[in-house]
Formats: sequence, C-alpha cells, structure tokens
Amino acid sequence: MVAKTTFTFSFLDYIILIIVITISAILGIYHGTGKRQNTANDIMRSKKNNVIVIALSVTVCHFSALTFLGVPADVYRFGAFYWWTCLSMILVVILTAYIYLPVFFNLEIVSIYEYLERRFDRKTKLLSSFLFVLAEALYSPLVIYTPSLAFSAATGINVHIITSVMCGICVCYTAIGGLKAVIWTDFLQFIVIVATMLFIIFIGLQTQGGFLSVWNTAIVGQRLDIFDFDLDPTKRNSFWTLVIGSTFQWINYISLTQTGMQKFLCLPTFKACVWSLIYCALSMSVVVTVAILTGLSIYDRYVKCDPLISKTIEKHDQIVPYYILDVTGNMNGISGVFMGTIFCAALSSLSSGFNATSNVIYKDFLTLFLKRNISKRKVTNILQLIVVVAGLFAVMMGFLVEHLGELVPLTISVTGMVSGPSMGIYTLGMMFPKANSNGAFYGALGGILGSAAFLVPKEYYQYHNLISYPHKPLSTENCNSNLTFFSSLDNKTVSENSFQPPFIFRISYDHHCFIGVIITVILGLIISYLTNKNDAPVDKKLISPICHFLLPKHRDREVMEHFMENKDQQNS
Repeated sequence: MVAKTTFTFSFLDYIILIIVITISAILGIYHGTGKRQNTANDIMRSKKNNVIVIALSVTVCHFSALTFLGVPADVYRFGAFYWWTCLSMILVVILTAYIYLPVFFNLEIVSIYEYLERRFDRKTKLLSSFLFVLAEALYSPLVIYTPSLAFSAATGINVHIITSVMCGICVCYTAIGGLKAVIWTDFLQFIVIVATMLFIIFIGLQTQGGFLSVWNTAIVGQRLDIFDFDLDPTKRNSFWTLVIGSTFQWINYISLTQTGMQKFLCLPTFKACVWSLIYCALSMSVVVTVAILTGLSIYDRYVKCDPLISKTIEKHDQIVPYYILDVTGNMNGISGVFMGTIFCAALSSLSSGFNATSNVIYKDFLTLFLKRNISKRKVTNILQLIVVVAGLFAVMMGFLVEHLGELVPLTISVTGMVSGPSMGIYTLGMMFPKANSNGAFYGALGGILGSAAFLVPKEYYQYHNLISYPHKPLSTENCNSNLTFFSSLDNKTVSENSFQPPFIFRISYDHHCFIGVIITVILGLIISYLTNKNDAPVDKKLISPICHFLLPKHRDREVMEHFMENKDQQNS
C-alpha cells in the first residue's frame, strides 16, 4: 500500500523558490539597463552570440513545464512512445538545414514573416503573423497554468493568484530586458531544469533499487512496448504517429516561428546556425530522455497502487510533484527547488513567446499605421506595452484552461490547428516556385478551416468522454477493496460505451499539424494552378536551394528587374 503523502511547502522552500525566480528576473533586468538594452533588431544585426547559448535558449523555450509535468505523466499511463521524438529531431535538423534555414539566413530579416511579403504579398504575411500570434495566445495560458496548478496543490494558494504573479514577473524582465534577456535567462533556466530533474531521478533510483529495477518493472508493465509500427492514424501512440507528427510539429516550432528562428538568425554565419541547430536537437533529446526516465521511475514507484485510483491525487497531471515529494521525504528545500524548476521552464517559454509576439505585432501590424521616423525609445515603449498586454491576456485565459482536459494532447491539438497552415505557407513559398499569393493565402485559410472542422468536434467528443484511449495496465493490488472498485467502475464505463465517433475525429492529436500542412499545400497548389496568369517571376533567393532546379532558366535578369522595380515602389 502506498502511503498517502501530503503536499507540503516549508519556509525554506519559499525562500529557495523566491531566489530562483529572482535570479531570472535580475538577469533580465540587467540586460535591459544602460548600453546593454537592445531591440531584437539590434541583437540580430550584431550577430555577436554564442552557438551553444542560442541552442539551449531555443530548447528551453519550447520545453515548458508541460514537458516536465505532462510527459512523465503520459509515460506513466501510456508508455515511453514519446522517445521516438528523438528520432524525429534528426529529420528536423536535416529538413531545416536544407530547406528553410538557408532562405531566412540569406535574406537577413528581423521578422521571419517579412519573407512572405517578399515571396507572396502583404495579406499572406499578415495572415501568417496572425496565426503565430493566435498560437502564442492559446499556448501561453497552458504554459503558466501547469506549474501554477502544482504550486497551488503544495501551498493552497489560489491557482489564478499564482498565474497572475508569475506572469507579472515574466512581463517585467521580458519588457525591460528584451531578446537578450530572454536568451540568457533561458540559458540559466536550462541548466537549473536539467540539473534538478537529474537529481530527482538519481534520488528515485536510489530509493527504488536502481536503474535495472526500474527498467525491468517498465518492461513487465509494458511501458517500453514502443515498437508499434501500425499505420492506423487513430492510434494515440505509434512509431509513425510520433515520428511523422513530431517532425512536423518541431520543424514548425523551431524553424517557422519567430520564437525559434529569430534566435538562430542572431548568429554570424550559416555554419554557426547549423551547429546551433544540431546542439538544439541534442539538448532536446536529453530533455525528452530525462522526462521519460522520470515517468518510468514514477511507474516503478506506484506499480502496485495508482495514486489517482487511491484518491491521493485528483488528476494524473499531479503525479510528478506527488512523486517528488514522496521519494524525497523529509529533505528540506526539495519542494522549493522543484517548484523553482518548473516555474523556470514556464517562464522561459512565456518570455520567448511574449518577446517574439511583441516583435511580430509591432513589425507586421503596427508599422502599417505608425510614422516611419519613430524614435528608438518609442519603439521600445511600444514593444514593452505589447508584452504587458500579452501577459494580461495569458492571465485571463487561465480561467478557461482549468475546465479543459489533458494538458499535453490539448496543447499539441490547439497549436497544431494554427501551426499546420502556417508551416504550409512557408513550404509553398520555398519549395514550389509556381505557387502564387492566391494559392498561399486561400490555401492557408482552407487549412485553418479544415483543421478546425475536425478538431472542434473531436474536443467535443473528448469532453463528453466519447473518445477514449486505452492506457497501459494500472494495478490496485496493494490498494484496499474500495479503491479496486473505483478502478473496475471506470473500465466498465468505457467498455460499455457503444458509440464511436467517425474515423476522422479519432485521428491522433499528433497528426493535427501534419494535416494542416497537407491541406494548405495541396489546396494552395490547386488554386495557384488555376490563377497562375502573368505571375511575376520569383527571386531565386526566396526559393530553397534544393528546389532551384524547378526555377525557369535564363530568367535571372528579368527577376532582378522586377525585384528592383517593386523595391523602388515600396520606398516611394
């Protein structure tokens, strides 16, 4: 029988948490004072940044507290399928280095959405920029709600008060410090996060008989049965679901959003960008492995009595903090270190998102209405104001998040709905010279509508428990008879549900981004073919080098003349 462990938070824990958060804030404010204060444009133009620091900054901004709370909980219930994302990282590096990165680097742009205006037109750029802002607006409240929920369970403080305070701290150092503050705080937070999680794994292994014991328990409990090559897209987890789905998701996150690509573009050479991308993939694989090992350790700990069934916790999303407090016992300060770690993960994602959002909104939307000769001080003030508004929006959206379902699938589903069409636009622009502005714009609209058409009903079915995914065995052997009854009742409810939603609404959430890309590209090519009348020649720099063979030959002079003519018109 697993002893019931209560969440406790001592005075020392509060002190440690405050120290960790304060260091991040001070580092951000430090980079926002005096001569160190720079806009994203200044940082990207200077090109004076470290390859490894940039790589770790990109890594940690895309691995939030959701990773360290949601992924281990997912592994505990469904197995270590998430490990296949490490394989997808190899594909991400290859596809990014050969398709997307060369174009962005050679154009020397601040907002990656400027590319779309050069390749297509302004309305396509504005659509893609809007999709990015929308994705960040949906993602930010999920990011901060997760650690706030764990902290609320430990302290009893209202979760919305916690989200408000943490968002306020993040807004302060992001608004003052800008992109440079984001990069260096991300670097610090990566070190804190990985070191803490490795320490927790070490303590867990020491108390549970070592690595081999955990590994053997995972094998017996089917948590390592990840070699499922079934092509069925409705399966929640399989080799193809994770590799295909994760590859598209991570290409979009790293290569085709402002939060990721703007940091790579801060490096001086293309070779440095590629190496930073490789280091980023390696560090992401390390983070994934740490999260999975945590999940396997949790399963080994509770293999005989599931904490949710025993009513010790209310949601499986709470199992990670419960496990940490359980294995560390009376070690003073561990709760504070852990909470500081997951808040670091959340703050890194928030700060990167707030900074990138402010730059995109200013560069792609507000400059349409503001004077051109605006002072640098006014630009900084506007960017800071946008960060504040983004923070307030994240706090307000937090009231909605608590009524939604599992956090990891929900996050991937919602962001995939808007990121798929966005990735489809860039793929059309860089790989298909015949694609035109009509195809890109209306193809993306079709991708959004198509993604929403099956995501919204799917969320409805899941909300009413009409879609269920079988989890790995959860034992109640060491629980009392009443607890066993609860487990049997849950399984009976699911098995007796005779209604099954249509096939399309049962497709795994990992495929949402992929579906959005496919719809956008296919529809975009069809519309481009139907409307391709007297389209202007495409500048060679706007097409990925691997697709230059698709360009018509002997048209370089015509392309250059057309480009210079458009540039003169824009300047006038």
